[in-house]
Amino acid sequence: MPLVLTEEQQMLRDSARGFLDEKAPVAALRKLRDDGNPDGFDRGVWKEMAEMGWAGIVVDEEFGGSEFGFVGAGVLAEEMGRTLTASPFLSTSVLAATALKKIAGDNHKKEYLPKISAGEALFALAVDEGAKHRPAKTAMKAEKHGNGFKLSGAKTFVADGAVADKIIVAARSAGAPGEEDGLTLFLVDAKAKGLSAERTMMVDSRGYARLDFEGVEATGDDVLGEVDNGYAALEGVLSAGRAGLAAEMSGAAQGAFEMTVGYLKERKQFGTEIGTFQALQHRAAHLYSEIELVKSAVLKALQDLDGMYDAAALSCSLAKAKAGEVAKLASQEAVQMHGGIGMTDEYDIGFYMKRIRAAQEMFGDTAFHAERFAKLRGF
Repeated sequence: MPLVLTEEQQMLRDSARGFLDEKAPVAALRKLRDDGNPDGFDRGVWKEMAEMGWAGIVVDEEFGGSEFGFVGAGVLAEEMGRTLTASPFLSTSVLAATALKKIAGDNHKKEYLPKISAGEALFALAVDEGAKHRPAKTAMKAEKHGNGFKLSGAKTFVADGAVADKIIVAARSAGAPGEEDGLTLFLVDAKAKGLSAERTMMVDSRGYARLDFEGVEATGDDVLGEVDNGYAALEGVLSAGRAGLAAEMSGAAQGAFEMTVGYLKERKQFGTEIGTFQALQHRAAHLYSEIELVKSAVLKALQDLDGMYDAAALSCSLAKAKAGEVAKLASQEAVQMHGGIGMTDEYDIGFYMKRIRAAQEMFGDTAFHAERFAKLRGF
């Protein structure tokens, strides 16, 4: 498949760019941070996004979605990355919608997918338990209790975990930490007895949470997929999230680059625009080439998710690794080429570095995915 957007996808990109430039520029993120917004995003803007069909971008039309696929979701994520838009898009419209669409039973699909499409319900995916992303090392217990389970343990770095209505959580129902077998996915109410959330504001000014489960009861109906065999399903959902994050980081790299080029054209030293200095031109040209390469890698991953979902892990890891590497380079070069002013809070460029750094770590950093890519290729 050609690595280019279709006409419809280009129209989606153009409309998204116009909306986000007006409703969610970087200045909006600064305001959310300065105001100490408890949600970490603007619910009014999210409602408008839902009305435009963004919340249900991957959801089938029969459940109220726009059924635009993962490429469509990636287009939106990339544009959100350009303006650092804070929203529950990744956690709810990509991760949760994918989980419900791919592995949930009909009852769950009918109950929750229309609510996601309408922007009426927020979800969070709780996977990580330590400083680094290692899904197979899940230690949180899911002990059998009567006809259901009791969940005990803690999850960290849960995006939108403090505002979610429902939590999709990975727990160990068999085996030992480090084993892929024995994981089960559960869909639990965020207000369930024994579940508490401690909100944490990270460096990127987004909302995360630590979730503590103390004997939280889950019935058989709360299980997503198969008991003890949830690892493959979880990896599929994570692949979608990784591709979405890669698209967002690609957009953030583009946004930082555009802001930096604009600064190079305006800033003068000794009466001359610094953009005419050959050393800076070479650095900008190198960065532009790397960003174009990332855009292709991300689009390939999204196309694979749409065309061969179960075999998309390789390209999704490649996209996440490369996007993290290049986005980091873009933010560092941007701050460097802005000079001393780039290190201050007065300029928006620092917001890009902070968001990229957090997105790099989420669901596996470059080193994690380089190793995963090698294993998937048989090395």
